[in-house]
Amino acid sequence: MQFFFNFGRYLLLMKSTFSKPLNYKYFFKQLGTEINDIGLNSLGIVSIISVFIGAVLVIQAGYQIQNPLIPAYTLGYGVRESVILEFSPTIVSLILSGKIGSSIASQIGTMRVTEQIDALDIMGVNSASFLILPKIIAGLLVFPFLVSISMMIGITGGYLAAIMWGISSSVDFIAGLNYWFVPFEIVYAIFKATFFSFLIVSISAYYGYFAKGGAEDVGRASTKAVVYGSVAILLSNLIITKLFLS
Repeated sequence: MQFFFNFGRYLLLMKSTFSKPLNYKYFFKQLGTEINDIGLNSLGIVSIISVFIGAVLVIQAGYQIQNPLIPAYTLGYGVRESVILEFSPTIVSLILSGKIGSSIASQIGTMRVTEQIDALDIMGVNSASFLILPKIIAGLLVFPFLVSISMMIGITGGYLAAIMWGISSSVDFIAGLNYWFVPFEIVYAIFKATFFSFLIVSISAYYGYFAKGGAEDVGRASTKAVVYGSVAILLSNLIITKLFLS
């Protein structure tokens, strides 16, 4: 029953969130701030994770395909498919769920326990739209960009690792990258990233918005936001993959 209560309240919160902003000037100003906080401030961690993911994939795949019967281009092909289809959209989203989700839940939760949200409601301001909508729009705009950067850096990291440690030649690796490329895979990855961004921001905002008590309760709300956001990503990843790739 608790699940249905939370889910229903979440839907009502989203209904209130997606309403016309009262002040477009403030909305776009806040949108720019959120794009900076969610996107630009996450670029560093995304880049670091991506380059190491690409390098590790090459090392592991190179170890597993040491067989003269397997074509030399298989390594580049396998790394490309793994990075585009799964690692960049899903693993990066899980990492950002921890970074961004906890931040959003803590920020909104602190406003709730210090009665700032109550003050907005008393003044007749739609607090859900005022606080959450810019974050959701920023996430929808920024996540595809972050995942696209992650794809490029991950594949580049794999290429550099393959050349540095002699796992594959440059010609063979690039041949694998070009082999049987399906543009739909990029669309699929971007769609997943966009959907995951909505889940991360909206779930985190939900737990922050309905936080109660003091600082300890805000910490619990932040933890719940990360945990349930990650579970939602994994579950939706399974459903989307089944629908699009089966």
